[in-house]
Amino acid sequence: MSIYKLVFEENFNVEKELNPKIWNYQVGEKWSNNESQCYVSDSKHCYISDSKLHIVATYEKGEHCPYKSARLNTFGKYHFQYGRFVINAKMPKGRGAWPALWFLGTSKKEKLPWPLCGEIDLLEYAGNRSSQVTCAIHTQTYNHKINTHKGATTPLLDASDSFHDYSLEWTKTHLLFFVDDIEVMRVEKKINDTEKEWPFDKPYYFILNLAVGGWYGGEIVEEDLPYHLEISSIKYYELNEK
Repeated sequence: MSIYKLVFEENFNVEKELNPKIWNYQVGEKWSNNESQCYVSDSKHCYISDSKLHIVATYEKGEHCPYKSARLNTFGKYHFQYGRFVINAKMPKGRGAWPALWFLGTSKKEKLPWPLCGEIDLLEYAGNRSSQVTCAIHTQTYNHKINTHKGATTPLLDASDSFHDYSLEWTKTHLLFFVDDIEVMRVEKKINDTEKEWPFDKPYYFILNLAVGGWYGGEIVEEDLPYHLEISSIKYYELNEK
């Protein structure tokens, strides 16, 4: 019997700023996947208001880095292994927007390279394909570099107009992905799987970012900026198996 207990919750209704005991800013100019933004740490691009976390991507012509946005993670402060995650969010409008809610194995920070460290993409969205959301996993055997990754696309016409629950159930035997409590993808551990196929029996850290352009985000339409991602809550339920 599996029992879930709420052990982590961010409702963004207490702190005026991000809790530094939970969140790190990642900053810099160069990022993977042909992304165009610089990530910065300021109150223009990441702030809390109306009990929501707001991440904003902007365009300023003539700047050394014209596209700016924010990227957060919990590495070294809050790690996760198994359980249920429920994130309530509204996607940004704008062609070229690429928000993501995802996890990386902490072993990546210990020099175990991607994709052997493992990656869980709870949600990705592209403003150029605004009627759908996607989820995926990446491992040494299953990843997009060799076109073997496992993923699913879910129609969602109002992703940028309304808040939706994006959920992950993670156990020793499976990963289940949900949109508004409807299962959209299932990945099950096979008997002969090694770490190359199933690197999910170890701690992961959470990442929240809003990229601009890139391989997934596609063509940037500058008049569509700023892009605006809103998160109303993040909940993590610990799994106790009895």
